[in-house]
Amino acid sequence: MEEQRNGGAGLGIASMVLGIVALVLSCCLYFISIPCAIIGIILAFVSLSGKKDGKGMAIAGLVCSIVSLIPAAIVIISGTALMGAGTFGM
Repeated sequence: MEEQRNGGAGLGIASMVLGIVALVLSCCLYFISIPCAIIGIILAFVSLSGKKDGKGMAIAGLVCSIVSLIPAAIVIISGTALMGAGTFGM
């Protein structure tokens, strides 16, 4: 029983760390931020699905991961629009 509790807390902590990393890197390094956010969301759902410790950290990781996808999407969309408009490059 003790092992499951530590495993749940570990998943919650990992989700929160990945969510924070994704949030910090979402504006400039979106190609690192998006995989971190996706893995953080998966770990948060796994941690929240069972009756394990670390639910608060898993929720924080889930929120940070979801919020970090918004600036990453904005950077990708605006970069694509600027490249299509011809403002970058030649």
